[in-house]
Amino acid sequence: MNNHFNIRAFRAVDEPETCQKYVQAHMDVLRLYGITQITSAKEEWFKNPASYVIVAEDYDGNLVGGIRVHEVGGTQPLPVEDAIGDMDPGIHSLVENHHVTRGAGELCGLWNSRMVAGMGLSKVLVRAGLSITSHIGINTMFGICAELTLPMFKSVGYEVEHSLGKQGTFYYPKQDLLAYALIMDANTLSEASPDERELVLGLREEPTNWRVEKGPKGEMELQYKLNQSTPQSIIC
Repeated sequence: MNNHFNIRAFRAVDEPETCQKYVQAHMDVLRLYGITQITSAKEEWFKNPASYVIVAEDYDGNLVGGIRVHEVGGTQPLPVEDAIGDMDPGIHSLVENHHVTRGAGELCGLWNSRMVAGMGLSKVLVRAGLSITSHIGINTMFGICAELTLPMFKSVGYEVEHSLGKQGTFYYPKQDLLAYALIMDANTLSEASPDERELVLGLREEPTNWRVEKGPKGEMELQYKLNQSTPQSIIC
């Protein structure tokens, strides 16, 4: 497979057809693992003006991965609130308190197709998602992740929010799957590894650029177009 990918961002309300493809592909991946109920895969976010989408497209324009940034204050609660709110209502006040003081949001809905599994696109998408938060005005980012992906999210600056659930853990989206509630300072990226912090800050400075990055299966040619997710007056 060609290792050239376009990584681009847009507001969900601007591209409903792409959003539909995103959800279908995401659900196809989840079904492979026997998961059919997950809050961030619901389609209500298509019409949410506070929902931003980052997709990875291959050389032929096929969708091969995606992730979303949800800002507090749209037409929905954050997906993490829907996911664990019944198990720990404290998530609602925690989100609200951080939003009032610093602006809050969530990184959610991460997936990549089996065709690109193991290439490192998931981390590329996470970095891209975090890079647009400063332009949107989000300083605190929430999230929820599986045990398998916890090291990746910790490397970019997320920490387990121990005040929620059982020391930050929940069984979600199935009773046999352990998930972690996450929080991070998306402004300073203070808990990120130096290399990851440099990569995210680089994307904030140059949201449109071309890079060659090394992944577990070799080099990837990445064309970033992250300046379409917010008004041009915000990202110049």
